[in-house]
Order: sequence, then structure tokens, then C-alpha cells
Amino acid sequence: MQRTRTYRRATELVGLLTAAALLAACGAGGRPDDGEGRTTPDVGITEDTIKIGAHFPLTGVAAPGYSEIPGGHKAYYDYVNAHGGVNGRKIEYVVKDDAYNPTNTSSVTDELVLKEEIFGMVAGLGTPTHTAVVDFLNAEKVPDLMVSSGSLMWGDDPAKRPWTFGWQPDYMIEGKIIGQWVKENMPDAKVGLFLQDDDFGRDGEAGVRKYLDEQIVETVKYTPGNTDVAPQLAKLQAAKVDLVLGFNVPSYTALSQLTAMKINFRPKWFYSNVGSDPSLVGSLLARFSEGKVKGSAGLLDGVMTTEYIPGTDAADSEWLKLWQKVWDEHGGEGELTNYKIYGMSQAYTFVQALQAAGDDPSREGVVRALEKVGGSLDGPGLAPFRYSKDSHLGISGMEVVRLKDGKGESLTPVLVTDIGDAPIKEDDSAAKDAPPADGIPDVQPAS
Repeated sequence: MQRTRTYRRATELVGLLTAAALLAACGAGGRPDDGEGRTTPDVGITEDTIKIGAHFPLTGVAAPGYSEIPGGHKAYYDYVNAHGGVNGRKIEYVVKDDAYNPTNTSSVTDELVLKEEIFGMVAGLGTPTHTAVVDFLNAEKVPDLMVSSGSLMWGDDPAKRPWTFGWQPDYMIEGKIIGQWVKENMPDAKVGLFLQDDDFGRDGEAGVRKYLDEQIVETVKYTPGNTDVAPQLAKLQAAKVDLVLGFNVPSYTALSQLTAMKINFRPKWFYSNVGSDPSLVGSLLARFSEGKVKGSAGLLDGVMTTEYIPGTDAADSEWLKLWQKVWDEHGGEGELTNYKIYGMSQAYTFVQALQAAGDDPSREGVVRALEKVGGSLDGPGLAPFRYSKDSHLGISGMEVVRLKDGKGESLTPVLVTDIGDAPIKEDDSAAKDAPPADGIPDVQPAS
């Protein structure tokens, strides 16, 4: 990106001039000390605070739902801060609005890194948006953690992007699990793909095609921001599709449902987890139809999707009980939602990563800690993380569910896999995790 090259050129001379002094202060490497044997804090860290940041669509077409995620983060960080923070440091979370526009994402990321001087980017949202800044963050050696997107770009090649880590299941493994389920349970279905035209759609399609290549009769794509999906739905209808697999954001679930109603297209639907929140989609349908379709979580009854963390419908989950307590004590306006839970769940993982980085955390240290112990971190995820030196990919699996009255009814046990030709297996070991009594993790520093 041009801004990266320009900034790098401007800083290269400074880096050369200061390198000798830094090496002398640090010995063979590491951070300099303050002249009295104490290590100088890394960027974004003081003795009692750590500043992190993120970009989110607080406005625009993708704001519904996604704008709630940072509120979940802040609520959990405030909860942790009220319990003393992490090793005595309180977490400050700075969020910038990019309106789901990559150009805006570049601008606000510059502000976060160069002006706010954040320690790391935590949970920046969106495949097209984060793609615009991932290489800049790596060039600047800024930890880029728990990206809110399932693109393979965040974790399948740590050598290329060593500072970036995914968090949720990637779209390829979700596509594989969806594809296997359809092949086994709907072998005669004529399948159509409804895809966002970026890595989200491409990775999902690649996973699905490992099992359903012969059943797919039509593939259509939409460009984020273009709200007319009538041509795409008409093509699926003309191909006599009776099962649509959608890898799309919530607004386009609502748009696809509304358009299908208008043209009397009545297939069965299977949406990826990203686009399947019943409450949000119901409210979007009511809004987009100008009240002609009454908003209700039941509007998605019969739709199939996947789940990888317990949501608001998991009444018996100890994690849900914790998130409700956190929201009641530190949340803002409104009720607890699945998007706020998603944010809290990511925040819980970040707190563990910071604990693993030790009493004197550094940017390099948090990356090393995740590579060393990240695969053993617990949390609400139904499947284990895949973090290691060779993989920065996140949660390894999920279960298939059918929606009814706004709740997911399990159709499978927890299924885990990896990218490529890795087999799909049952593994509910992580699903048995429960939060600590006080809701604060206790991860020992990675040695």
C-alpha cells in the first residue's frame, strides 16, 4: 500500500540512526532499559495501562450487529479492570469507525498506529476491510490479534504475516463441515451458492466444493454495498436450485430473504454463522421491507447454520451466565446480544494472551506467547484453538444447527477439522470448559 511505503521510507533513516544505540542498550536484542536496569515499556504500555485498538463499522450497511461487538469488548475489559486489570495494568480499548469501507479502514488504522500509538490491533472487523491494512500492520510489527473475520489470510501463512492471528473458525473449514453435512443428509439437493465477492465467499466455496462439487448447479456473488441482489436470486431460481448456501453478512441474509419472497423463490437455506443471527436478521427484514415483513426471530425458522460459541439461546451455559453478569455490571444500553457475546469471548482470549506474555509484556512477547501456549487456551469456544508457530488460525470447529423460534437445535456433535484435506472429526473436549468462578482467566507466563 502506498501509505505504508511512504511511512516506511520516512522511518528507515531514523531506524538506521537509532539501531546502534538500541542494540547497545539491549545487549544482544530486546527492548532498551531506562538506565537503572528496568526495561522500557513497549509502545502502548505504561506501568498501569495498555492501549489497544480496533476498526469496526459503527455506521453504514454493516453496522447492524457488528457495531455491538466493541461494546462487548469494552464491557469485559471494564470487568477485568475492576478486578485489578492484567498484572496491574488496565486495558484501554480505542475503537474507530470505518463504515465497512476499506479506504476508511486504512485511514483509521493509520490513526490508531501512528497517532494513538496502540500496543496492538485487537478484533479489527471484516474481510475486505482488514485486507486493506493487514500488510501495513505486519510491516509496522503491530500485533494484529483475533481478527473478526474467518479469512484464511489471517493465519494460514505465519511466515508471511507473523503478527496476525485469526480467532473464529475460518470459512474454509466451515465450508467443509457444511458441505459434508449436506452431502450426507441432502444428497439429491440442487445446490446454489450465494457468496460475498471476496475471500469470505471464496474460502467458503473452496471448503464446500470439497464435498459438493457435483451437486452445485449455480454460483452467484454480490459486491458489498450493492443492495440489489435480485439478479443473483433470479439466476438461482432459473437454475432450479432447491438449497442455497450463503456465505454473506447479515444485511445480505435479510436482502436475500426479502428478494426471494418477492420473486416467489422458495428453496431451503443454509447460511454461514456470520449471516445467521435470527434476531438481527428479523429486525433487518422489518426495516428493509418498510414494515411489510414483521420483525421476528422466527422468520428464519428452518434455516440451517453453524455455531461455535454459546449464544443468548444457551440458557444453561455457564459462559452465558458470566457474560450476562458482565453486561449487567459494565455494559451500556440495550440487552445482551450474540454480537456482544462474540466481543466478550474475543476479549477473554486477548486477556489470556496478555497474561501469557508475562508481567513485562512486549509486542513480540504476546505473539510468542500465542504461538507457544495459544492452542491450550480455554474459553467459550466449542472447539480448540489451532495457534502454533505453524498456524495462526483460530477455533477449529463448530456444530451444525437448525433454527427454530430464534434458537439453534443441534444437528451434529461438535465437528473439528483444519484447512485443505484434513479430515472432519468429532471433538467436544473444548465444549466442556467452564469459566473460572470470578470470570477472570489465570494463565501463567509462557516460559
